[in-house]
Amino acid sequence: MRDRFGAVEPRSQMLRFHTQTGGSTLTAQQPENNIVRTTLQALAAVMGGTQSLHTNSMDEALSLPTEKAVQIALRTQQIIAYESGVADTVDPLAGSYVIEQLTDAIEEGVNAYIHTVDEMGGALEAIGNGYIQREIQESAYRYQKAVEAQDEIVVGVNAFESDDKMDLETLKVDPALEVNRREELARLRQFRPQEVVSGLLTRLENVADSDENLMPLFVECVKNDLTLGEICGALRKVWGEYQP
Repeated sequence: MRDRFGAVEPRSQMLRFHTQTGGSTLTAQQPENNIVRTTLQALAAVMGGTQSLHTNSMDEALSLPTEKAVQIALRTQQIIAYESGVADTVDPLAGSYVIEQLTDAIEEGVNAYIHTVDEMGGALEAIGNGYIQREIQESAYRYQKAVEAQDEIVVGVNAFESDDKMDLETLKVDPALEVNRREELARLRQFRPQEVVSGLLTRLENVADSDENLMPLFVECVKNDLTLGEICGALRKVWGEYQP
């Protein structure tokens, strides 16, 4: 932040980050194993100094999480915070050679990516020419090949499998929720001042077609009960929709 962007305020140079455990690592097979995976990932995040943390639920490879699964995910954080002792010191892994070596390797790889993107003309160019999406797809492809060749072990998937029938209860969403939500949305649209809505949508299109900061207008739109779909629809008229 200091060397690349010229930041001078100490607070703007701080590394503050949110961590979410890896949804892509959750497995539909033996889903209770995901509790352990999430625990290890959450612990790693805390030991790495995260300021904010989300723990995935064990059943998210199968459905939206049940209340029980969400509570287990919450208890995972609480046990780490209050029972493990890992949060009692600022940097519990300080001085670890392996952590320092891994950090150096990650930093080197990140800088290589930044250099590549800079040479392309920036992040927008890298997205536009498909580079970002291609890198993600190729990474996923390499990992999947490693799993199928058992070079990467995923417990319960390509090793230590079980033929036991899964008895995990998954979330069933009541269809009445959709009906009720549609009715609420219809009432909202019926009773909000239409002239205000139309004016804001027009302003949104005009501002999106300029260099003006959109964020204050987004806030005004939401305060006046414009829906997310309406806001995105106005932006699509100006910017189109990304196609890989």
